[in-house]
Amino acid sequence: MRAARIFGILGLCVGLSACGESTGEQVLFGSAAGAAGSALLHGNLVTGAAIGAAANVIYCKENPSKC
Repeated sequence: MRAARIFGILGLCVGLSACGESTGEQVLFGSAAGAAGSALLHGNLVTGAAIGAAANVIYCKENPSKC
């Protein structure tokens, strides 16, 4: 059950996040999306924000043409 929550949070983070033009914006947008996803799933908001921020920054650095 815990793995399903983690994957659900990650899915929401990817779906809700916007890249942003700078690393600071990427962290801000990703953490907001992660916290929102975590709140919807009744998870830990800090953990969701950290995962969302990391996921968004990594995604934007790996796929700059999509941001």
